[in-house]
Amino acid sequence: MKESVNPNPLFMPRTYLTTESNKTGSWRFLRPRYDEKTSPCSASCPAGEDIARIEMLATQGLFKEAWEQILLENPFPSVCGRVCFHPCEDRCNRRDFDDAVAIHSLERFLADTAIRYGIKPELEKRAPRKERIAIVGSGPAGLGAAWFLSLLGYSCQVFEASGEAGGVLRWGIPSYRLPLSALRHDIHQIEAQGVAILTGKPVTAELLSSLTKDYDAVFMGCGHGQGMSMNIPGEDLQGVGEGLDFLRHIREGHVLPCPGVSAVIGGGNTAVDVARSVVRLGGKALLLYRRRRRDMPAFDLEVEMALEEGVELQELVAPASVVEQSGQILLTLQDMIIAGEEGGRGSVVHDPGKTRQLRVDRIFKAIGAEPVEPWYQPAADPALLALSHAVLDRRNSGAVMVYGGDLTNDTKSVVHAVASGKQAAMALDTLFQEGIEAVVPKLETCRVGPGPSLSMEIYLGGARQLRNPHVVCYEEINTDHFQFSPRVTQPRLLKEERAESFEEIDLKISAHLAMKEAERCFNCGICNQCDNCFIFCPDTSVIRDKDHQGRHINYDYCKGCGLCVVECPRNAMSLGGETS
Repeated sequence: MKESVNPNPLFMPRTYLTTESNKTGSWRFLRPRYDEKTSPCSASCPAGEDIARIEMLATQGLFKEAWEQILLENPFPSVCGRVCFHPCEDRCNRRDFDDAVAIHSLERFLADTAIRYGIKPELEKRAPRKERIAIVGSGPAGLGAAWFLSLLGYSCQVFEASGEAGGVLRWGIPSYRLPLSALRHDIHQIEAQGVAILTGKPVTAELLSSLTKDYDAVFMGCGHGQGMSMNIPGEDLQGVGEGLDFLRHIREGHVLPCPGVSAVIGGGNTAVDVARSVVRLGGKALLLYRRRRRDMPAFDLEVEMALEEGVELQELVAPASVVEQSGQILLTLQDMIIAGEEGGRGSVVHDPGKTRQLRVDRIFKAIGAEPVEPWYQPAADPALLALSHAVLDRRNSGAVMVYGGDLTNDTKSVVHAVASGKQAAMALDTLFQEGIEAVVPKLETCRVGPGPSLSMEIYLGGARQLRNPHVVCYEEINTDHFQFSPRVTQPRLLKEERAESFEEIDLKISAHLAMKEAERCFNCGICNQCDNCFIFCPDTSVIRDKDHQGRHINYDYCKGCGLCVVECPRNAMSLGGETS
């Protein structure tokens, strides 16, 4: 039997002194710091919404706060959550991980939640100003300008020719995409901020002259409300109509059958909306486009759903002539061929001698739009101050003239119109308080990342102005701290149901799904208090506190190892030289 071996006793050294005097920060030659940056989705949003923060608040169930964060930059969350083409999702860093966050679905959810529970925004407004602003047109540009001017303390009166406010939102977008209840909620909210909307008040050249005398500034946001000519023989025949007029007729409540075959000329959203409306009215729609499907300016999803609903698309054809024949219309089409690529789209020319004919019951033109009156637009004068989304004209002694919306934007979209109204409001406020020379430099300080999007929160001196304009790229995200998660599937009516009525197609998502989708957001560049820096710091030099960052670094003990920066999932920290 072996004798048991008694091991030597193990002595553990210990000290009764503190190491607090050993300030290891003196070893440091690199300095970590909290450095919130700009998310790519925000930089690509024409309205400059703080999307990373909005999603972070939604993740925490702070729906009211997230909704108010949208309103700081965009007064139309109910509208844009439905009809915006969401370029933000095209730049979402999550796309390189699994799939982009459904930002537009979350925006709509927040807006619908506010409507459902009757939530009222609590936004800080500046003290009232003496200047009065007249706004011509109550579309997204005009109402956007009125909203932001009201936040800046200005009294605004909006003049609208129609019997109801909204412009293209009210009369040009079908209810299956934008229900009236959603639009009216956003407009009533703008009115609740003190904006006076005068409907049935068309602005003539004479009235405009009077406004320039009675007001300190006039914002022209009339939009493009008149269809363009095809410049072909026979287009003035009775069976040839404007797509915009057709959509307006439906939005006015005149939903009449549309039997037979309708040819819709164009490839934009208006053309697609007209074709889908024809199907809902019991007809067959032929969508005729002079380029290829991939060149269409219409939203891809809208085109896809139109084809599902029975719309027929014919590519590379252009109208050549129209004649009436036996109670129908004989449309001659000219075949087109691709001659090259221009700006990402096919450049087309006629294919000589190749034509075909279609017999249809009616034709709708939807090839573009232009201002109803030429004086709606700014003059071609180098003396005018041209900004990215608006134009200022103070050549006369009367009111400052500002032009925006479709009159000045290259991209004709709702969110670009809102951006135009915001820029006009900032420019006017700067002009009144600091002079014309300060306008451009002041707006430069409000850019979201490299621009051209502007932030009203930055303009008002909010916390967002402290962020680094650097746009976070996917390679700067520490994806070790994220898990793969499928994107929420947008619930919508079946295609058979869609074509039967003008009921809204996209359905609501639940609060659970909204929070789950918001959790997928990387929150690029901003701190969400995940505590990784606190947990991974080997020197316990990250100190929690109650300032705007929620923590600070005790540089007496921070050795500058950079572990906190590396383990920050969102790139909300930076590591630089000790003297930087």
